[in-house]
Amino acid sequence: MRVENEMDRARHISEALVVAMTSLSLACSANGQGTLIYDQQSSTESDLGGQGFAIQSFQPMGQSFTPSLDGVGFIRLHLVRGTFNQGAVIFLNLMTDSITGAVLAATSPVTLPVGFIGTADFLFPNQIPLTPGTTYYFRPIIQSGGPFSLSGDTFRYPGGSAFLNGNAVSEDLWFREGIIVPEPSTAALLLIGGSAVAYVRRKSKSKS
Repeated sequence: MRVENEMDRARHISEALVVAMTSLSLACSANGQGTLIYDQQSSTESDLGGQGFAIQSFQPMGQSFTPSLDGVGFIRLHLVRGTFNQGAVIFLNLMTDSITGAVLAATSPVTLPVGFIGTADFLFPNQIPLTPGTTYYFRPIIQSGGPFSLSGDTFRYPGGSAFLNGNAVSEDLWFREGIIVPEPSTAALLLIGGSAVAYVRRKSKSKS
């Protein structure tokens, strides 16, 4: 009987260690950015478009969109460098009423290295409240460096269009926007792991 109790105790301790190690592993690999939930998009990574619109040459330029969610936390764009010897620092303004309307919020600046080609996530410091069904506009601003271009095409996005030189055009910029769902913090995961270990220990002692 004593042997069986010792075996049960060893098994419970082993289970507790597995739970703790799993929690620690998750804590170490947790992504601080969180999970991206897409709302509106003109296309996906499977079709990045075949055109490029120079950010500096077509100002005021950007894209209108009509959200179905009540907030926005990020906007993803596909960018193409205009020169091989200069990077850029770029941010986005979120506008109401028009491409030159009032600025609701600005994303944090994104630094693009020399020769960058690819997608970049422009993150708002906090989720910005929006009214679903209302048209909003985002406008890229090159803070320093450049030139850079945004990818686009005739995607036929139904909730808006691209704007070049302040005018709506038949094309769309390549974009995806939505909210960010925060992932559990490292502290929270460690707390869960510690609670699991304590529970298994109590269970083992009660059986003993």
